[in-house]
Amino acid sequence: MSLFYFSITLAICSSALYHFVAKSTPSGVNFTVSLLVTYAVAFIVTLFTFFFFPAKNGIAAELKQLNWASIGLAAAIVGIEFGFLLTYRAGWNLGIAAVLVNVVASLILVPVAIFVFKDEISWVNILGILICLAGLVMLNWKR
Repeated sequence: MSLFYFSITLAICSSALYHFVAKSTPSGVNFTVSLLVTYAVAFIVTLFTFFFFPAKNGIAAELKQLNWASIGLAAAIVGIEFGFLLTYRAGWNLGIAAVLVNVVASLILVPVAIFVFKDEISWVNILGILICLAGLVMLNWKR
């Protein structure tokens, strides 16, 4: 499987697993303790990946190439984790919360993609965005 398909499949499967596990986290446990364990295990798993993706120039050389994005990514990850743990503890439905957050975040990123990263969108993409907006209305429709 090419990297193109493998990467998106990994992201989709991991995201689905993430939401299932976040919703399954015991509500009585302190979520800070839960996240400490999560990040400790993530650190070990990440170290294991060096066998598959070694730092060819050494870790020190790789560290010198980093910028603010690594710190920003860490802050975003912690925010996502705390946000979803609190969201599910507040009683949000698993399917609704995950879809709502991902669609709204994607809609926020559209202008960023266009103006900061110079991505181009087509009329089909715009139609998809409008469908996402309609989906948000439908997700929040009261019976």
